Amino acid sequence: MRRDLMRFRFAAAALLCGLVGVAGGCGYSIRGNLPEHIKTVAVPVFVNKTTEPGLEDVITRAVVDAFTTNSGLKVVDPQRADSILEGEIVGYQLQPLAFTPGANVQQYRVVVTLNLLFRDLRKNEILLTEKGVQEKADFTATGSVAANVSTERGPAQQQAATDIARAIVNLAVTRF
Repeated sequence: MRRDLMRFRFAAAALLCGLVGVAGGCGYSIRGNLPEHIKTVAVPVFVNKTTEPGLEDVITRAVVDAFTTNSGLKVVDPQRADSILEGEIVGYQLQPLAFTPGANVQQYRVVVTLNLLFRDLRKNEILLTEKGVQEKADFTATGSVAANVSTERGPAQQQAATDIARAIVNLAVTRF
Protein backbone atom coordinates (compact mmCIF):
# COMPACT_ATOMS: atom_id res chain seq x y z
CA MET A 1 0.00 0.00 0.00
CA ARG A 2 2.76 2.41 0.96
CA ARG A 3 4.67 1.55 -2.22
CA ASP A 4 1.57 2.28 -4.36
CA LEU A 5 1.17 5.68 -2.70
CA MET A 6 4.82 6.51 -3.43
CA ARG A 7 4.43 5.46 -7.08
CA PHE A 8 1.29 7.58 -7.38
CA ARG A 9 3.07 10.62 -5.92
CA PHE A 10 6.06 10.10 -8.20
CA ALA A 11 3.81 9.78 -11.26
CA ALA A 12 1.83 12.87 -10.25
CA ALA A 13 5.05 14.87 -9.75
CA ALA A 14 6.42 13.71 -13.11
CA LEU A 15 3.15 14.64 -14.83
CA LEU A 16 3.16 18.07 -13.17
CA CYS A 17 6.77 18.70 -14.23
CA GLY A 18 5.93 17.65 -17.77
CA LEU A 19 2.94 19.99 -17.93
CA VAL A 20 5.00 22.89 -16.58
CA GLY A 21 7.68 22.19 -19.18
CA VAL A 22 5.18 22.12 -22.03
CA ALA A 23 3.39 25.25 -20.83
CA GLY A 24 6.67 27.08 -20.29
CA GLY A 25 7.81 26.33 -23.82
CA CYS A 26 4.58 27.13 -25.62
CA GLY A 27 5.94 30.41 -26.98
CA TYR A 28 3.07 32.65 -25.86
CA SER A 29 3.92 36.31 -26.19
CA ILE A 30 1.87 39.39 -25.47
CA ARG A 31 3.58 40.94 -28.51
CA GLY A 32 1.69 38.71 -30.91
CA ASN A 33 3.37 38.19 -34.28
CA LEU A 34 5.33 41.42 -34.47
CA PRO A 35 8.89 41.34 -35.81
CA GLU A 36 11.49 41.27 -33.03
CA HIS A 37 12.93 44.71 -33.85
CA ILE A 38 9.60 46.46 -33.20
CA LYS A 39 9.65 47.65 -29.62
CA THR A 40 7.97 51.07 -30.00
CA VAL A 41 4.91 52.46 -31.74
CA ALA A 42 3.67 55.93 -32.59
CA VAL A 43 -0.06 56.64 -32.64
CA PRO A 44 -0.85 60.02 -34.23
CA VAL A 45 -4.31 61.43 -33.63
CA PHE A 46 -6.76 59.52 -35.80
CA VAL A 47 -8.45 61.48 -38.57
CA ASN A 48 -12.16 61.95 -37.84
CA LYS A 49 -14.25 61.88 -41.02
CA THR A 50 -17.53 61.63 -39.10
CA THR A 51 -19.80 64.33 -37.74
CA GLU A 52 -19.24 63.15 -34.15
CA PRO A 53 -17.16 65.89 -32.49
CA GLY A 54 -14.11 64.87 -30.47
CA LEU A 55 -14.32 61.20 -31.45
CA GLU A 56 -10.75 61.26 -32.78
CA ASP A 57 -9.38 62.26 -29.37
CA VAL A 58 -11.38 59.62 -27.49
CA ILE A 59 -10.44 56.80 -29.87
CA THR A 60 -6.77 57.82 -30.17
CA ARG A 61 -6.34 58.11 -26.40
CA ALA A 62 -7.95 54.70 -25.93
CA VAL A 63 -5.67 53.12 -28.57
CA VAL A 64 -2.58 54.62 -26.89
CA ASP A 65 -3.75 53.22 -23.54
CA ALA A 66 -4.42 49.81 -25.11
CA PHE A 67 -0.96 49.70 -26.70
CA THR A 68 0.59 50.67 -23.38
CA THR A 69 -1.23 48.03 -21.36
CA ASN A 70 -1.87 45.18 -23.84
CA SER A 71 0.91 45.00 -26.42
CA GLY A 72 4.29 45.18 -24.74
CA LEU A 73 5.16 48.10 -27.03
CA LYS A 74 6.21 51.49 -25.75
CA VAL A 75 4.27 54.42 -27.23
CA VAL A 76 6.64 57.15 -28.43
CA ASP A 77 6.66 60.08 -30.85
CA PRO A 78 6.98 59.23 -34.58
CA GLN A 79 10.64 60.33 -34.80
CA ARG A 80 11.68 57.66 -32.28
CA ALA A 81 9.21 54.91 -33.22
CA ASP A 82 9.90 51.53 -34.81
CA SER A 83 6.31 51.39 -36.06
CA ILE A 84 3.30 53.64 -36.50
CA LEU A 85 -0.44 53.02 -36.41
CA GLU A 86 -2.44 55.56 -38.38
CA GLY A 87 -6.20 55.56 -38.41
CA GLU A 88 -9.19 57.23 -39.99
CA ILE A 89 -12.60 57.10 -38.36
CA VAL A 90 -14.96 56.89 -41.31
CA GLY A 91 -18.18 55.86 -39.62
CA TYR A 92 -19.95 56.27 -36.28
CA GLN A 93 -23.36 54.91 -35.35
CA LEU A 94 -25.22 54.90 -32.07
CA GLN A 95 -27.84 52.16 -32.36
CA PRO A 96 -30.58 51.49 -29.82
CA LEU A 97 -30.63 47.82 -28.80
CA ALA A 98 -33.21 47.49 -26.03
CA PHE A 99 -36.08 49.58 -24.72
CA THR A 100 -37.87 50.01 -21.41
CA PRO A 101 -41.62 49.33 -21.20
CA GLY A 102 -42.05 53.12 -21.57
CA ALA A 103 -40.22 52.98 -24.94
CA ASN A 104 -37.04 54.69 -23.68
CA VAL A 105 -33.72 53.34 -24.89
CA GLN A 106 -32.22 51.04 -22.28
CA GLN A 107 -29.18 49.76 -24.15
CA TYR A 108 -27.09 51.15 -27.00
CA ARG A 109 -24.49 49.80 -29.38
CA VAL A 110 -21.72 52.08 -30.64
CA VAL A 111 -20.38 51.01 -34.04
CA VAL A 112 -17.19 52.66 -35.26
CA THR A 113 -15.82 52.08 -38.76
CA LEU A 114 -12.12 52.65 -39.29
CA ASN A 115 -9.39 52.50 -41.86
CA LEU A 116 -6.11 51.37 -40.31
CA LEU A 117 -2.51 51.41 -41.51
CA PHE A 118 0.21 49.84 -39.34
CA ARG A 119 3.73 50.32 -40.71
CA ASP A 120 7.20 49.15 -39.81
CA LEU A 121 9.19 52.40 -39.97
CA ARG A 122 12.61 50.70 -39.72
CA LYS A 123 12.10 48.45 -42.74
CA ASN A 124 9.61 50.71 -44.52
CA GLU A 125 7.05 47.90 -44.78
CA ILE A 126 3.30 47.76 -44.27
CA LEU A 127 2.43 45.35 -41.49
CA LEU A 128 -1.33 45.77 -41.70
CA THR A 129 -3.73 47.70 -43.86
CA GLU A 130 -7.44 47.34 -43.23
CA LYS A 131 -10.27 49.40 -44.69
CA GLY A 132 -13.77 49.43 -43.28
CA VAL A 133 -12.90 47.69 -40.01
CA GLN A 134 -15.98 47.78 -37.82
CA GLU A 135 -15.68 47.54 -34.07
CA LYS A 136 -18.59 47.76 -31.69
CA ALA A 137 -19.32 48.05 -28.02
CA ASP A 138 -22.58 47.93 -26.07
CA PHE A 139 -23.54 49.97 -23.04
CA THR A 140 -26.54 50.25 -20.78
CA ALA A 141 -28.28 53.58 -20.42
CA THR A 142 -29.76 54.83 -17.18
CA GLY A 143 -32.07 57.79 -16.68
CA SER A 144 -34.10 59.63 -19.26
CA VAL A 145 -33.47 59.88 -22.99
CA ALA A 146 -32.24 63.46 -22.59
CA ALA A 147 -29.78 62.39 -19.88
CA ASN A 148 -28.50 59.58 -22.10
CA VAL A 149 -27.71 61.96 -24.90
CA SER A 150 -26.07 64.63 -22.77
CA THR A 151 -24.48 63.29 -19.58
CA GLU A 152 -24.12 59.55 -20.12
CA ARG A 153 -22.84 59.61 -23.65
CA GLY A 154 -19.33 60.73 -22.66
CA PRO A 155 -18.54 57.93 -20.16
CA ALA A 156 -20.33 55.36 -22.30
CA GLN A 157 -18.42 56.54 -25.38
CA GLN A 158 -15.17 56.24 -23.39
CA GLN A 159 -15.98 52.67 -22.35
CA ALA A 160 -16.89 51.82 -25.93
CA ALA A 161 -13.62 53.42 -27.13
CA THR A 162 -11.67 51.29 -24.65
CA ASP A 163 -13.30 48.10 -25.96
CA ILE A 164 -12.77 49.18 -29.55
CA ALA A 165 -9.12 50.16 -28.91
CA ARG A 166 -8.35 46.73 -27.43
CA ALA A 167 -9.74 45.11 -30.56
CA ILE A 168 -7.67 47.44 -32.78
CA VAL A 169 -4.44 46.71 -30.88
CA ASN A 170 -5.16 42.98 -30.96
CA LEU A 171 -5.70 43.19 -34.71
CA ALA A 172 -2.49 45.19 -35.21
CA VAL A 173 -0.18 42.96 -33.20
CA THR A 174 -1.56 39.54 -34.16
CA ARG A 175 -2.36 39.92 -37.88
CA PHE A 176 -0.43 41.34 -40.79
